[in-house]
Amino acid sequence: MNTQIEISRTHHTDEDRHQMWVAMRLSLIVGILMLLMKGFAYFLTGSTAILSDAAESIVHILAVSFAVYSLSLSLKPADERHMYGHDRISFFSAGFEGAMIIIAAFYIIFVAIRKLVIGIEIEQLGIGTIFTAVATAVNAVLGFFIMRRGKKYHSLVLIANGKHVLTDSWTSLGVIVGLGLILMTGWLPFDPLCAILVATNILWTGSKLMRQSIGGLMDEVDIKVDTKIREILQRESARYGIAFHGLRHRNAGNKLLIEFHLLFPANITLAEAHEQASCIEQELHKAFPSQTDVLSHLEPMEGHDEYHEKMQVKKSSATGE
Repeated sequence: MNTQIEISRTHHTDEDRHQMWVAMRLSLIVGILMLLMKGFAYFLTGSTAILSDAAESIVHILAVSFAVYSLSLSLKPADERHMYGHDRISFFSAGFEGAMIIIAAFYIIFVAIRKLVIGIEIEQLGIGTIFTAVATAVNAVLGFFIMRRGKKYHSLVLIANGKHVLTDSWTSLGVIVGLGLILMTGWLPFDPLCAILVATNILWTGSKLMRQSIGGLMDEVDIKVDTKIREILQRESARYGIAFHGLRHRNAGNKLLIEFHLLFPANITLAEAHEQASCIEQELHKAFPSQTDVLSHLEPMEGHDEYHEKMQVKKSSATGE
């Protein structure tokens, strides 16, 4: 007995894709409006902190533009040149957003230090603070909305974008605190110092996105996912009196790929083995509601180790090892 079966289910429906596109387009439109508001606030005040907030918004728009392309590509079905689909573009998108955030942070720090050196001038601080406060509230609502959509549809592109929007709102909140301190104390250095603190915070967020991107591209194992899969396979294989080995799984961005071997006794028919394997796969699908592809390899329990040892000897002889 030596066969393979595969089940693929829980793919994104047309409505899912529509909702994901709505979230991404909304992010882009709101991002442009927020940039205009922050740019106007900087024009009125000349505040370094507000400039840092506007710079982060510029990066956000660039990142969202790339994310829109990534989302469209990740939702394309598999083809002859991309047999596993296009989902892994999600990791590139997350990495790009992380890199853009880091670049913005360094720019903010540079401008803030320059202001501290050459001098600080701020005008119409009250109006600028109001504009920044409105932008903060809008971005906070948008960020939570996109994050919820991303988690609902298991889209790394949307989740990364939602985190970026929330980062933008935290940046704005930090700016508001700094501007408030200036209004209360009249001490202008609060402005660039606040900008530096904000930049440090978004550096942390950008580095986490980069780390997530690299881990995904390198097929780094998610310990929680691995533990959950093994618990299910151990429970189900014990139920049917069989065994498993050769477990491998990877996060492809928008879906989870799981592969393993099942060992069956000699007295079972192929149809029965197929039915039991299908039931085990269904349990995995229930445990992971995201889009999941499961590939199981059916093998005989008796003589299994001896067969593979023999094949390894033949392989070594053929390669001259």
